[in-house]
Amino acid sequence: MKKLTYLFVLLLVFSVVAAGCGNKEAATGGNGKTTLTLFSTMSNKGERKALQNAIAEFEKQNPDIKIDANFPGNGYEDMLRVKMGANDMPDLFDTHGWSQLRYSEYVADLKDMDWVQHLDPALNQILKDKSGKVYAYPLNQAKDGISYNATLLEKYGIKPPNTMDEFITALETVKKKSKGEVAPLWIPGGENGNIAQVFDQLATPQLITAKNKNYAKQLEKGTFNWSNYTPLAATMAEMKKKGLLNEDVLTAKVSQATELMAQNKIAFTFVGGSLGPDATELNPEVKVGTVPVPAIHKGGTQSWIGGERFTLAAWKDSKHLKEAKKFIEFVSQPEVAKKIAEGTSSASALTNNKTQNYYSKYYDKYSDIKVEPYFDRKYLPSGMWAVMSSTGQELLAGSLTPKQLSKEMEKEYKRLSKQ
Repeated sequence: MKKLTYLFVLLLVFSVVAAGCGNKEAATGGNGKTTLTLFSTMSNKGERKALQNAIAEFEKQNPDIKIDANFPGNGYEDMLRVKMGANDMPDLFDTHGWSQLRYSEYVADLKDMDWVQHLDPALNQILKDKSGKVYAYPLNQAKDGISYNATLLEKYGIKPPNTMDEFITALETVKKKSKGEVAPLWIPGGENGNIAQVFDQLATPQLITAKNKNYAKQLEKGTFNWSNYTPLAATMAEMKKKGLLNEDVLTAKVSQATELMAQNKIAFTFVGGSLGPDATELNPEVKVGTVPVPAIHKGGTQSWIGGERFTLAAWKDSKHLKEAKKFIEFVSQPEVAKKIAEGTSSASALTNNKTQNYYSKYYDKYSDIKVEPYFDRKYLPSGMWAVMSSTGQELLAGSLTPKQLSKEMEKEYKRLSKQ
């Protein structure tokens, strides 16, 4: 019996030692290097290449650190929710617009880092709280508006619209002059999140930016009357009825956008990012412009919709927090930040570097236009994006009326606000 007990104790000790060695090896990547896990929502090759190039240069300058970059695509949110539940977050991760509302308890405060003094003030309300805590580093800055085929608009004598009335008139002109060969407004609704994107961007001029139609406080307090949302749904339903949207709006995929734009089959679309440079690469005669979201109400203003596009937050409980911050310091250097912003066809989020990309002349033209945060991120509870997606799709399919859509939005808004 004593012999068996001795063997058992020996086996237990061996197991503990082996586990300790295994943990040490995992923490150091098994080769003496510290390995950082990084998760990002970047989806296209150009975006990923820009970040991967920065990672390669960092690893070259810091041979004792390796970065394991992951790009889960559509599975990102589900994967991060699992990791939050297990309190086992990546060392570095993209907060994709939810730095405070979803990830606040998991992120380290970055307020003492040098780049903070150069943060574009437009991002303060998104990345900072009242106490001064800084939740994430923005790799670039989104300025979403409406993309348009500048070549076609010039051909048809259409000026980029400033108001919703001008926008609808432009769509009607495209339909008439192209004899139905061009989609006036092209929406890839086969992936219903792209329908939600349209509603989300237009909700700001509908409900926020006009002085006499500003419902921000009511939305924040939970007292908003959702009948005020109905006109937006009615406008989208009317566009569908008039044939101002692509006929395959419920099945079209975003992957088709580049080729269709290059073929002059699209006049306007809410698809942005690399659409312009990619379409021009396919057909150098096609130029793509961008214009801020139009004003809807009299006295309203145009606005860019956005905030941070891609970010890096550091997990506050990371065993390698020092190394994680070191990487953030590296990518925040002006020359590196510039390369990443330009590589993702976006504006820089820092004021100490000037970027040039495909859309720069349009950003310069509308430099006086304010950037408003994404509507759902600012005014809606987590989970409402899926509701906007499904109700928008049902509206365009004809299975929901504008009033019914608003009622559904109200019901889900109240339910999700309690969670």
